[in-house]
Amino acid sequence: MPILLISMANPTASTVPDTLKNAVIRLAGYSQDGIQSVGAFLAQLAGSTASEVMTYMTIPATISGGASIFQVHLGSGEVLHPGDQADMLVAFYQDSYENHLHSLHDGGICIYDSDQVENIHEERGIVHIGVPFTSATIEALGGSAKNRGKNIFVLGLLCAIYELDREKMSNIIAKKFGGKSEGVLRNAMIAFDTGYAWPVQSIEHMPMAPGESKGKKRISADGNTMIALGLIAGGCRYGAAYPITPWTSIMELLRSEFPKYGGSFIQCEDELAAVCMAIGMSYSGHLAVTGSSGPGLALKSEALGYASMAEIPLVVVNVQRGGPSTGLPTSVEQSDMMQAIYGSHGDAPRVVLAPKSVKDCFYTAVRACQIAKEYSTPVIILSDQAIATRIEAFTEPDLEKWWVDYEFDQSEKGAEFKPYPLDKMTRHSPPGSPSTEGKYPVVTGLEHDEWGHPSGNPKNHAAMTAKRREKLVKLSHSLPAPSFHGDYEGDLLFVGWGSTYGPVKEATQALRDKGYKVGCMHIHNIHPLRAGLGDIFGRYRHVLVPEMNDSGVYGYGQLATLLRAKLCDPRIQSFNKTEGLSFRVIELVDEAEKILAV
Repeated sequence: MPILLISMANPTASTVPDTLKNAVIRLAGYSQDGIQSVGAFLAQLAGSTASEVMTYMTIPATISGGASIFQVHLGSGEVLHPGDQADMLVAFYQDSYENHLHSLHDGGICIYDSDQVENIHEERGIVHIGVPFTSATIEALGGSAKNRGKNIFVLGLLCAIYELDREKMSNIIAKKFGGKSEGVLRNAMIAFDTGYAWPVQSIEHMPMAPGESKGKKRISADGNTMIALGLIAGGCRYGAAYPITPWTSIMELLRSEFPKYGGSFIQCEDELAAVCMAIGMSYSGHLAVTGSSGPGLALKSEALGYASMAEIPLVVVNVQRGGPSTGLPTSVEQSDMMQAIYGSHGDAPRVVLAPKSVKDCFYTAVRACQIAKEYSTPVIILSDQAIATRIEAFTEPDLEKWWVDYEFDQSEKGAEFKPYPLDKMTRHSPPGSPSTEGKYPVVTGLEHDEWGHPSGNPKNHAAMTAKRREKLVKLSHSLPAPSFHGDYEGDLLFVGWGSTYGPVKEATQALRDKGYKVGCMHIHNIHPLRAGLGDIFGRYRHVLVPEMNDSGVYGYGQLATLLRAKLCDPRIQSFNKTEGLSFRVIELVDEAEKILAV
């Protein structure tokens, strides 16, 4: 990231670029200060222009609140990660300043609340600017709102410094607070205008370059929102779940939206009831969804085994967080992969997909619905806290292209109808469908024959086990190729999944700029894996799999373990991170160079 400003004293036009291609802003304070709202406003502004954005936040895991940050990476071109280091730190308190000054690069800018921050560390050429967020807001609002609104004051200050579109930002604020009382909106606009007009004498304004995106209809959203919208577009109309961080916002959105499309979503008393109710909804002839995070997925495992045995189409969303147990409920981790694939008793195959970005959450959800219906199987969407909560800007999906409405089929079934034919894909007859002849088809968690009637015949069990397996093998041969960037052969291949996509792609380009022949592959279809991966791996001297999970007893992360088991390739190596934080680009570059130096 280039230094935005080098000189603290007497800056001139020559020390400040005409426009900035990128800016990483970290807001540090307490969750009660509304810093998440500031970051969300900046991200929404990017979505309403041709700019790009990616955000990152940490929030306390306690109801009482506590220390929190929100980091925003604004860019005129492609933005792939939230930023390794900040160009600007906005510190609301002394501890916010002390704990996050290290996040600034050398020569960065720190704007702090001079009412709260007293001890300043002059180091690394960092430019310190004291602005009285608290007292300036109180004075502007006449003291009636106390210090509520200082976050909007800071928003105005940032809009002025970076010369962001004031009119569009005012409209975003008005839309946000327009449904509240007139006084709330008035105070918000006063606080914004006061911050925008505040004289910051120590630095010149640093205007952001115009956005380069070619998309016409652009939006900004978080991953959970796009998963929910993708489920609706994909034809899902019913669901049941229990609230848990960070899945809950998907549930809340589906509860409000499904009834608009003739469906319903039920909040159940626990995870077991939720998954069983969703299975019943799908068996009734409607595609249903349930969801949770890691602890809830564990509770759903027995019923998921039933869905695999009964071959019920079902979408399950798992938004991963740090574990085990309650673990780190507001931090990111990728430690549920093995649970998603194998987390059930017996051989219970299911499909697992992992979105790589907020935009991809929509298309992954649509694809999950399609696979669940086509292959009559449970499909797990394996998202994570980073994608779930961060905001990105992108072109709005074309709903006419992706929209699906599944027909409710209660047509008459004749003597030849079998829900579990060994030579065809399973298709259920919803309850109430007329059956004029033959054995009436049923559904059971017991092993069954082709009509669904319980059968303990050894040959039948072997045949049905193969049937449930082989449809996933068939799927593996029809999957699209993983996304790829960089050199198609050479020194090292990165293999990423989930939210590692952006940092891995950026690290790949950084290494190529240094003269290495490096490529990166991003695996979207976690299970089954696409056929032919071994041929790709064979073109590189090293294969490195970065994952936010532990290396485990045997020294490899979960995807790396799966790949080594499948391909028996000793070149596959792991790079693991278990801090509850996403990968930084510099971490990936450093690890790759260590391997390449051997």
